[in-house]
Formats: sequence, structure tokens, C-alpha cells
Amino acid sequence: MKSVPLKAFPRTLVQRGAVKKLRASGRVPATIYGGQTKPQNIEVIYDDIDDLLHHSASENVLVDLSLENDPRAQRLALVQEIQHHPLSAKVLHVDFHEVAANEKITVSVPVETTGEAAGVKTGGGSLTHVLLKLKVRSLPKDLPEQITIDVTALEIGKSIHLGDIVPPSGVEILGDKHLTVVSVAAPRAEEEVAAPAAAAGAGDVEMTKEKKEEGAEGAAPAKDAKAPAGDKKAEAKPEAKADAKKK
Repeated sequence: MKSVPLKAFPRTLVQRGAVKKLRASGRVPATIYGGQTKPQNIEVIYDDIDDLLHHSASENVLVDLSLENDPRAQRLALVQEIQHHPLSAKVLHVDFHEVAANEKITVSVPVETTGEAAGVKTGGGSLTHVLLKLKVRSLPKDLPEQITIDVTALEIGKSIHLGDIVPPSGVEILGDKHLTVVSVAAPRAEEEVAAPAAAAGAGDVEMTKEKKEEGAEGAAPAKDAKAPAGDKKAEAKPEAKADAKKK
């Protein structure tokens, strides 16, 4: 990643009211930390930082920060964090992390895809981004703004995993190599047809079970049921004949 020059100024007023006035004057409050010095409150021109971010593929920007009245000519720093207004998305605050040109740094960079997946083009599938950012480690000069993946050959049901990605020269991709980054899912129509079919099969099993249970319940009373009154009379006749013989 090529560093971009950015001018900054020391900031002495940090109270809430002062910060509002600072933003109203076209400046953005910022902080720089890291390196061999304590965190320092600074400010940058809003148009400069807005233009810088507008022309960058991500918010991972490497800058050569020239701070007014600083004995050092420039300070190499990475834009570490940016606070935006929730409605207007205007930049409210910027954190800069000072880095050394000869020391590796670890940052998260966005994942972008190139090409149209075969499973999408010919099979009607949909491309799913499982990971939107990847953690990488490299020297500041080798830091990529983003990681680009070619998905042209990706068929339905197939995925690209972390270990499948070849990083740019000098860059190491961190994390579990088996993690899925992008995949192609089957068309939704096929999933919707399969789901009702499975549900219908389950319903048949339940209905069959219910019928068996109903049959068992219906048979039980016949076994233990008392004989009707007419049957009792029929059973009493042989006993009456036996008594007559005794007499």
C-alpha cells in the first residue's frame, strides 16, 4: 500500500463545546498513538480526510502525517478507526496508529470478488459472502487495501476457503484455513420444493401412527366390556336346568 501525505495540526481544546466549534470550522478532531510517544490530540482538515477516504478502496489508509510544529518531518501512520455521524455519515473523529516501516502490522481488510460464478451463471444459484473481511499481516508497504477472489469457476454447492486464497506477495492471511469465505447456494426454488416434500413425508408417518393408536384404543373396550342384558339371560338357563334335576 502506498502512503498518502496528510497535513495535521496540534489540538489543545478537547472539551465538548470546543470540539463542536472545531467541526463547525471545517476541522476533524483526531488522535495519534503508537510508536515511541504518548497519544496526542490532533486535528485534520475535513476536506482532506474526506477526499482521502473517498478515493480509497477501504478505510485502511496509510498516511505520511506531517504535524505542524513537530520536529519530525513525517510520521508514518495507519488510519485505525473512523467515527461517522449515524445519519449524515460525515467523519466525526479519526484514530491514527503510528507504525514503523520495517515492522509487520496486523489489520482486517475487505474481501471483494471478481467474475461471475458458474453456479450462478448457468445453474441459477446465488453467491454468498460468508466472510466480509480477512485478517492479514505484512509490512506497511505491502499492506493490501483489499483481498480479491476470482469466483468464475465456482459451481453450486462449492466454496472457497481461507486456505484456498493466494495472498499478495509479502502478505500472510491469518485464521483457520478451513473457514468458508464465499460459496454458491442452490436456487431457492429447489429448496422450497424439497422442504414441503419432506414435511409431507413426516405427516404420513404421523397419520399412520395415529391410526394405529386409534385401532388399539378401539379394541380394548371389546375385550373387557360387560355382556348385554340378553346374554345374561342366556347364561342363566343352564343353571336353571341343573337346579331342576337336583329337585
